[in-house]
Amino acid sequence: MYVIRMKNCAFFARHGVMEEEERLGQRFYVDAVMTVDAAEAVAADEIQGTVDYGVAFMVIEEVITGARRFLIEALALEVAKKLCARFPQIANVEITVRKPNAPVPGVLDYVEATIAWPQG
Repeated sequence: MYVIRMKNCAFFARHGVMEEEERLGQRFYVDAVMTVDAAEAVAADEIQGTVDYGVAFMVIEEVITGARRFLIEALALEVAKKLCARFPQIANVEITVRKPNAPVPGVLDYVEATIAWPQG
């Protein structure tokens, strides 16, 4: 087992509860921490059988730039499920979605939600 971390993958999208968030859109940032069970691929130094992080990035991008979601938690869960479906060698994954321009009545760096999959 080993871990692949993808940090601060950035995408422009239109998620959120408020209509202005859909109309204006904003940047979202995603971290993916994937625990991978692909010892044979690593020993053979071959990408087949492990997680191609270029493809993983495209899976994340497809979800984040796809259908509008009200909750960043829902985005994180969908990303986690899609990554595990695409790469069965992922034993578990933790996805964090950050929203820097959350509509709150104050100053903050960002709001983030983290989902672990599979759960349990």
